[in-house]
Amino acid sequence: MKKMTFAVALATAITAPSSYLHAQNTSVSPLSAQEQLDARYDRALAAGYKALFLCSAIANAERNGTTRTPESVHEWELTGIYPRLDPVIRDLPYSVDRLATGEVVSTAVTYADDMPPRYAVHREGRGCVIMPIGTTIDGVGATYVDWALDDDARAGKRQQLLAARSRPDPMASDLAEKRVDVSAAFTGKYGEGRTTIVTVLHNGKLAGEQYADGFFANTPQRTWSVAKSIAATLIGAAVQRGEADVMASAGLGANEADPRRMITIDETLRMASGRYSDTPGNRTDPLYWGGTTVDERAQNWPLIHAPFTVYRYANNDTLAAVQAVEETFIQNPPANFFAKVGMNHTVAETDWQGNYVLSSQVWTTARDLARLGQLMLNDGVTQSGERILPKGWREYVSSPSGPQPEGRPFGYGAGWWLMNNNEGVPPDTFAAFGNRGQYVVVVPSRNVVIVRRGEDMVGTRFDIAAFTRDVLAALER
Repeated sequence: MKKMTFAVALATAITAPSSYLHAQNTSVSPLSAQEQLDARYDRALAAGYKALFLCSAIANAERNGTTRTPESVHEWELTGIYPRLDPVIRDLPYSVDRLATGEVVSTAVTYADDMPPRYAVHREGRGCVIMPIGTTIDGVGATYVDWALDDDARAGKRQQLLAARSRPDPMASDLAEKRVDVSAAFTGKYGEGRTTIVTVLHNGKLAGEQYADGFFANTPQRTWSVAKSIAATLIGAAVQRGEADVMASAGLGANEADPRRMITIDETLRMASGRYSDTPGNRTDPLYWGGTTVDERAQNWPLIHAPFTVYRYANNDTLAAVQAVEETFIQNPPANFFAKVGMNHTVAETDWQGNYVLSSQVWTTARDLARLGQLMLNDGVTQSGERILPKGWREYVSSPSGPQPEGRPFGYGAGWWLMNNNEGVPPDTFAAFGNRGQYVVVVPSRNVVIVRRGEDMVGTRFDIAAFTRDVLAALER
């Protein structure tokens, strides 16, 4: 058997992309020193964004037995993104690098001629991580020297995984008595969003499904903030195991004398920690694309309101809630939970130090998200009859007991959005929402789950309330 360290494998696999010289036309409007610095930082972030998406989209698709091409990722995930990054991201040179066995090992994206590329690194079964800005190939190898590669054993394991995931999905043949046409989601009827997949369950059975060209039942996409609802569910599993208490401290602050120590897990789940965040929605770019860690970026923001008095949507609150229970993941990692739910095509990714980025960075399929919704309909009991969430957890996460968003048609529970103020939608409806049009809608009174995946461009939207009304109406006919 052939064994080699990760550093050697990576160095062998990578063909460095050509350098890219960024020239500014200073004859008309020269940039200030700060503007030049900001432009350089944006390019570094864009390169990290691109490296991570290429790595995750391609490697996680292949893990599921399907494929994504760089061209497809450019067309869908890398088009219509944040305005500061969108003008440059698609033109940045890149490489997708593989081992002799065919497995994606890393991606590299060049953004400046005097800096190393931005690297994203794939680890089998754990998705991809983005490395810090400035990491060299030697630095990547030094970080993962413990990842010894046995080509024969790895190839065998990979084939076993692919064989398991290529078996017929029982959801495909377990059809509901009443079928619903979901094609209107792809026509622009509900806005200018770009729908990729729709899956509808009724009474636990498949009632409707459709895909855009190039997407299939086992094609994973990034959940974005749908991961926050997944995070809340994983915390519920820890509560059920007796390993966590949502009314306990989230562990923030330097010590017991720090007033942030009073913030509870419940308050972080309800976006009511009272901590400052630098932007609405708390973009967290240094963590997502810059290669900082959860510890560095999410934990240390100051308190500016008394906890549980002000609603402020922030990635940092979800990340704090997850870190409060992260020690439980040693014995009960998210992958074990996903397996119990039947979410076999789902991967929760981490930062480069191994902290789960469960505010955004999960890759999964529409059917796996439908299974998550069905678990919530069943109040935490799996299809096999095992209770993995506390009794009443559905009511807990869908209760608007904390401060609420102002000026929005949606309320907020504990990690889940509430659709209780939308005309024509049953008031018990709650949902997971994510950037670029990710939705998982759960309607307990109708025993319905609606999943809509998309790659909506900035400035466009998909009207999930209207789509929910129409799907429910169609199921009534």
